[in-house]
Amino acid sequence: MISEYAALIVGAILVNNFVLSRILGICPFLGVSKKLSTALGMGGAVIFVMTLSGLATALFHHLILIPLGLGYLQTIVFILVIAALVQIVEVLMQRFTPPLYRALGIFLPLITTNCAVLGSAIMCADNGYGIVKSTVFCSASAVGFALALVLFASVREKLELARIPEPLQGPSIALLTAATLAMAFSGFAGLGG
Repeated sequence: MISEYAALIVGAILVNNFVLSRILGICPFLGVSKKLSTALGMGGAVIFVMTLSGLATALFHHLILIPLGLGYLQTIVFILVIAALVQIVEVLMQRFTPPLYRALGIFLPLITTNCAVLGSAIMCADNGYGIVKSTVFCSASAVGFALALVLFASVREKLELARIPEPLQGPSIALLTAATLAMAFSGFAGLGG
């Protein structure tokens, strides 16, 4: 049982990383990775929201959609659940933790449209994961997303100090860096997952 969850966690973080292996969540990955501080903020927000959305969508899936025979509505229901969850979290944070809201507030609306959040919920449903396994998978996937984002931002900050040939400056070097990270993460494929 523990080894099953350990394999699930290692697989979600390293082997099947959402950004570097599954190519999900590329927009925030490229857009929010110019500075390490913003990458850390977005990574933390994604971990928080993706874990909660994994739990919420699994509950909806197992307690409402499957018993009522409405599995064909999973995508639209998951989108609505994730959007509502992000809005509720945003309102609660604004009301009860204003400093945290100011720190993460800019990232929360971006997470609503992050395809990695929806992708993780759909993968859990398609793989038949239960509520606990879905939550663990979504949380580990979010940690993998944050890890890729922080690594990429760290490299991009260093590249700002490097002398890069003019044709490779800007988006070109960013995409080459992302490709290099993806190749590095492909080395984890031997771990299973």
